[in-house]
Amino acid sequence: MRALSSKLLLALPLVGLLAACTTETIVFRDRDPFNEPVAAARGFLGYYSQETKRTTCGNCHVDFQTKWAGSAHAGAYASLPANAQDFCKACHSVNELGNMLTEAGGWNATQDPIYQDVQCESCHGPGLDHVRAVNQGQVVRPLARVGMSGEGNCSDCHSGAHHPFAEEWAASGHATIRANYAARPECASCHESRAVLAAWGVTNNYVEKGEATAFQATATCAACHDPHGSSNPAQLRFPVDSPDPATNLCMKCHLRRDVPALSGFGATSPHAPQGSVLLGDAGYRPAGFVYQEDRIFGSHATEANPRLCAGCHVDKYTITDPQSNNFVFNVTGHLMRAIPCVDAQGKPIADENCAYTPAARSWNTCTGSGCHANASVAASAFTAARGTIKLLADQLWIDTNGNGSLQAFPTDNGLLPRVRQLFPGEWSNTDNRISPAEGAEFNARLCGEYGQATADNSKGSHNPFLCQALLVASINEITATYTLPAPPAEVQSIMDEITRTMDLRGLQRSSTPVERPDARVTARQQ
Repeated sequence: MRALSSKLLLALPLVGLLAACTTETIVFRDRDPFNEPVAAARGFLGYYSQETKRTTCGNCHVDFQTKWAGSAHAGAYASLPANAQDFCKACHSVNELGNMLTEAGGWNATQDPIYQDVQCESCHGPGLDHVRAVNQGQVVRPLARVGMSGEGNCSDCHSGAHHPFAEEWAASGHATIRANYAARPECASCHESRAVLAAWGVTNNYVEKGEATAFQATATCAACHDPHGSSNPAQLRFPVDSPDPATNLCMKCHLRRDVPALSGFGATSPHAPQGSVLLGDAGYRPAGFVYQEDRIFGSHATEANPRLCAGCHVDKYTITDPQSNNFVFNVTGHLMRAIPCVDAQGKPIADENCAYTPAARSWNTCTGSGCHANASVAASAFTAARGTIKLLADQLWIDTNGNGSLQAFPTDNGLLPRVRQLFPGEWSNTDNRISPAEGAEFNARLCGEYGQATADNSKGSHNPFLCQALLVASINEITATYTLPAPPAEVQSIMDEITRTMDLRGLQRSSTPVERPDARVTARQQ
């Protein structure tokens, strides 16, 4: 008996020592991390705690809950006016809109406050099967969609006369499905939504992700906007007010080849150079062209337009009937056109071929900003700048047969076709240089109107100062290098005036061209 007691006494300090070395705490779960919904809710879970605006999904997906809590979706229901009609509440709550459910559920079936606001399930669909499967060690993923075809996507709510985001987007170039580009990795990162998301480091799963040939539009809503929330306005994935092309949302695609390349297909053709034109560093720099820090900023890249591309291309305003002052239409700017053609009521339409007159187009981006007094003033400024640039581009190249290919004189006309006739070797992919002729062709294509879809295509409005300076310097370099006749006196007079104006802006002329086939060329073609 004494021996047994001795062993117990020896064991007790060991037990105490073990107890002192552990910090583990046993926690007993007193309930499931979700509330069982009523049958009428069709599997929607909604808020786990409405008071703290904690979604059921957020019990596990804390990172997404945190991002979402700062988004407009999290306060959607409170944003409704006090007299909002019932049909308005459907787009401000969790129900069958925006996801794959085809029957009424959530708020539309129960009017339970736990379904207020646009929560995770608004896009991902009912979460009940998912949480039950997790408890059973299984995987059921209620995935959302990035595509915009059919029903069950952003257009279920972001449409209609008051917020026609989907309708305007559908008429824009962003809605185009380009299967020929989508299948090419070097093109897909700007021409197909799923590839765009991958290029931007978005790894989230979604319905269409694993479908090899289910090509999506160039840029769906989810390509530019992060549905889970972001630190940028309107839940944009990147800022639109940054002058850094690496971080500006629009310039991530609208800034590819902005200077000529030494070799390869399209070496003398720009490719989506809009961002670089706006910021003033696009184009081949001929002899006689050196401008301070190699930039000529456009008026639309100043403090007066802090949102840069989006400042003109994503413009929101309301159209009212001039007689009754009654509401007609909210323009969201998702047609992405700065001065779109309009119908009789002033509503932007898909047509791009109307005249550039105050009546045929909306000039609201020009007048609403306070930069231009009225539509007539804006249209006049646009027409004058466009005419000057066309006059200068025509000195370099008139595409007589309209085939988009620069051909030798007399098939085409202008200085460059004559160079092509006399010095065809100036266009070469093997001489490891950019000749004055190749550079001038690039500048003409960059700023002119030759029906090239990949050019700047702003008719000079992105940066008339840059285009005028590039074209004048190109004309001078071509006539001097290849001993060709100078432009007519009236054209020379306009060129001289442009040069004087640019001198006042700080332009310094040099006798040697700036070497431009540098690291920027390679980097921006990736």
